[in-house]
Amino acid sequence: MNNVFMDTYHRLPVVFARGEGSWLYDINGKKYLDFTSGIAVNLLGHNYAPLVRAVSEQAAKYIHVCNYYQSDVTAAFAQKLVNACAPAGMKNVFLANSGAEANEGACKIARKYSLLKYGQGRHTIVTLKGSFHGRTITTLAATGQEKFHKDFGPFTEGFVHIEGGDIAALEKALDGKTVAGLLIEAVQGESGIIVQSAEFISAAAKLCAERDILLIFDEIQCGLGRTGTFLALEQYNVKADIVTLAKGLAGGIPAGAVLAGEKAADVLKVGDHGSTFGGNPVAAAAGLVILETVNTPEFLEEIKRKGEILLSAIKQHPKVKTARGKGLMIGFDIEGNSWPLLEAAIARADLAKNQCGLLMLSSGEHTIRLLPPYSLTDSEAEQGLAILSQLLG
Repeated sequence: MNNVFMDTYHRLPVVFARGEGSWLYDINGKKYLDFTSGIAVNLLGHNYAPLVRAVSEQAAKYIHVCNYYQSDVTAAFAQKLVNACAPAGMKNVFLANSGAEANEGACKIARKYSLLKYGQGRHTIVTLKGSFHGRTITTLAATGQEKFHKDFGPFTEGFVHIEGGDIAALEKALDGKTVAGLLIEAVQGESGIIVQSAEFISAAAKLCAERDILLIFDEIQCGLGRTGTFLALEQYNVKADIVTLAKGLAGGIPAGAVLAGEKAADVLKVGDHGSTFGGNPVAAAAGLVILETVNTPEFLEEIKRKGEILLSAIKQHPKVKTARGKGLMIGFDIEGNSWPLLEAAIARADLAKNQCGLLMLSSGEHTIRLLPPYSLTDSEAEQGLAILSQLLG
């Protein structure tokens, strides 16, 4: 393991050299079934030929132009992305590089909207406990988990966290005199796949509309088909004022986006916001492949079907305390600590025994998170479940 990196990650003892579909191979040739997708990034698996081809062909044309100009491929990607998000009410887009940047942009739009319409003092952003919105100083302030806050204050002021599902707390927090926006994940990822109730989301949409508070959906982990619809919010029959996307948006190339609906579409003006690499042509070329592949009814139904197979089997295991999820976004709780299970899943890879490892994610002390690539086949799902059952005992 290379020790030149800052010690910011609890790294598992494996170094990867290549990937193919739902599989990764380490430097010693051992293979691992990937149930992480690089944390919801490699949506179409590893070495997906159309994605590789699109990136290579674009890189051979031109890699970057500054945002004083438009790029043909970026313009095509932006239009296709807005079209894909039109059912949620989206009208236009700002392209960024990451989820944190996308959420920063969303907060800026909400605050400027309220400032222009109501004046100073109406700038608070309400978020949920258990949320995760990024690691910049501002998006850490938005994140409703104290463990991420330690040692990094003071934070950007003007963020309030409430319990998800608590409609009374929501109604109290959404003060029309002080609040600019409500930033929520329909399905929280980092806290262990917490699915918000239809009643809570419906109440949020109604209160935001009545009080002219911008409703912002962070779809960075749960969007792009992960839950079986292109955006998770589509399953709640509501529209948004702002949607943020990133992670799998370009299938492994860094990319993020802030999409705005009718209220928010014209808030930002020339000079208000920017990003040197936002809308990078190579990322846009990759993003076009993602949008063309993922956003079809047949493809999304397959994500739901595969997710139901995994979740149903996991729920039935006697060592699993609770399990929940939507589509290929699954979390479950175990009796013991989650990290030794991740280590054991890595350690079982053995060339001599023709035995593979399994890659999973931890979401806290006792919670395992699964985010398999959409390329996962039924036989691979069965193989992963068999390994997991063996590991749980």
